[in-house]
Amino acid sequence: MTRSILGFFPSRATLVAGDHPLHGNHPGGGRGPVGKVDVTMRNVPLAAFPNWAPAFAGVVLGARRARSVLASVGLLAFVSGTASAQDAPAPAPAPQQTPADPATPAPAGDQSGGLVVDVTGGISAPMPIAIPVMPTSAVVSTPAGSTDVLGRQLADIVTNDLRNSGLFTPLSPGQLRPITFPEVTAPGFDYWGSTGAQALVQGFIRANGDGNLTVGCYLYDVSSKAELTRTGFVVPPSDWRRAGHKCADMVYTRLTGEGAYFDSRVVYVSETGPKGHRIKRLAIMDQDGANHRFLTNGQSIVLTPRFAPNQQSIVYMSYLNNRPAIYVYDIGSGKQRLVVANANLTFAPRFSPDGRNILFSMAQGGNTDVYRVSSQGGTPQRLTNSPGIDTGGSYSPDGSKIVFESDRSGGQQIYVMNADGSNQQRISFGGGRYATPVWSPRGDLIAFTKLGGGFRIGIMSPSGGGEKLLTNDWQDEGPSWSPNGRVINFYRSGRGSGGKADLWSVDLTGVNERKIPTPLDGSDPAWGPLRP
Repeated sequence: MTRSILGFFPSRATLVAGDHPLHGNHPGGGRGPVGKVDVTMRNVPLAAFPNWAPAFAGVVLGARRARSVLASVGLLAFVSGTASAQDAPAPAPAPQQTPADPATPAPAGDQSGGLVVDVTGGISAPMPIAIPVMPTSAVVSTPAGSTDVLGRQLADIVTNDLRNSGLFTPLSPGQLRPITFPEVTAPGFDYWGSTGAQALVQGFIRANGDGNLTVGCYLYDVSSKAELTRTGFVVPPSDWRRAGHKCADMVYTRLTGEGAYFDSRVVYVSETGPKGHRIKRLAIMDQDGANHRFLTNGQSIVLTPRFAPNQQSIVYMSYLNNRPAIYVYDIGSGKQRLVVANANLTFAPRFSPDGRNILFSMAQGGNTDVYRVSSQGGTPQRLTNSPGIDTGGSYSPDGSKIVFESDRSGGQQIYVMNADGSNQQRISFGGGRYATPVWSPRGDLIAFTKLGGGFRIGIMSPSGGGEKLLTNDWQDEGPSWSPNGRVINFYRSGRGSGGKADLWSVDLTGVNERKIPTPLDGSDPAWGPLRP
C-alpha cells in the first residue's frame, strides 16, 4: 500500500491548507524584484603590518594598489595577527610611516594557558567581556552615517553577536567608559580589570579619502594585559555591518577555538495572511535579522529554500505557473529558472557541497524517491528505489554520503547511503518518527525533527548514536546548521497559533535558545555558509 505523501512530511508547510505540493489552493505565478548584487570579502596579502591603528588605511596597500584592489572588491580583510599591547608604539599620525614587521597570526584556540571559553561549560558561566564604543579619528559624515555614530553601532553589533552565542556576558553600558583614539592600542587595563571583565574588545573606525571606511578590531586579555589578536577591514559604507560581524567572529574563534559564523546570512520563507491562504515569499537577511529584503513578490507560494555553496543562488520549490516544481533563483539578477522540466511533482531540493548537483525528491508512478540532477539541469539520476516515500536528502560535507528520510520500514526514519545511492542503511531506532535530516558542516552530527508527542529538534551521530533532543516546545521543525556547526536554526509554531510560525535558534547544549527577529512570520530557514 502506498501512503499519501501528505502524511509523510513533518513540515508545517504540509499541515497548512494550500502549502503542500498536492494541495490546489494557491495563487498564480509571479517573480520577485531584482536582488542587489552582493559584494565579496577576501583576504589581501600584506608585506607589512603597522602596529598603530590609525596607520592602517593607505599604508599597507599603497595608494596605487589600494585603488585597484578596492575597485574590484567591495570588502577587504587586511589585518590579522597578534602582538603585545605593551609593545604598541606611540601614535604616529603620518600615514606614510614605515610599517612594522608582520605579526604572527593568533591560534584558533588557547594553546598556552591563556584566556579561553569552554563551549560546553561556558553556557553556565559566560565570560564577562568589555566592548566599549569604537572611537573615530575624526567625525566625518558618510552614506552610512557619521563615523562617531557608526562607532557606537559597530560596538553594538559585536556585543549582540557575542551575547547571542550564550558564551559571553558583555558589560552593561553603565560599566563602559569612553575610550580615546590612541587608547585603542594602549588600553586602560587597570580600569577594565576593576569592572570584572576578563576580555576586552576595542576598535576604531575611520573615513578614508576614497569614500571607504577603515575598521580595526583588537582583542585583549585583561588579566595578563596582553593583546591576543587583531583584525581590520576596508569596507564601502554599505557594508559597515559586515566589519562588525567579522570583528565578533575574530573574538569568538580566538576565545573558543570554534569556527566563525556571525558574518553569514539566512534565507527563509516569509509568511503573512490567514491560515487557509498564506502569502509566502522568499526573503534573505543577515543571521542577526538585519539587512532584510524580499526576493519574491508573493504571487506564487514558495517552500524549502536552500543556498548554493557560492551563495549566489538559491534552490527552492515554487508553485510558479500553478505547477509545483524546483527552481534556482539568482540573487544578483533576480531571475529564476526551472531545474527539471518534468510533469511529475518535484520538491525538497538541496545543493551538493561543490554546487554541481542538486538533490531532490520526485513523485512518480505512486512512488517518491531521491534523485540527483546537474545544477544546470538535465536528466535526473534516481538514487533510491524502495516502496514508499524517500525524501529530504542532505549531503555529508565531503559529498561522499547522503542522509535522507524514508517510511520503507513502516514509519518515517533516517537512512544514510553513499552518494551514488548504494549501501542504504537505517540509522534511527529511537521511539517515534524522524524527519528533515541535515548533515552538519563539520560532518560530526546530523540534525533532525523528532515526531512523537510534538515536534522537536534533535541531533545524532552519522551512525545513529548519541541521540539528543535540543528543544521541547509544541512544534519545532526544519533544522538548518550554522556555518561552524555549533548552532541550529529552525522554526516554531505555537499551539493554537493559526498557522503562524517564527524563526528560532538553539546551540548544541540545548540551553541557549533565542528568537530571530523577522518583520513577518517565518518558516523554512536555511543558514548559508560563512561569507567570503
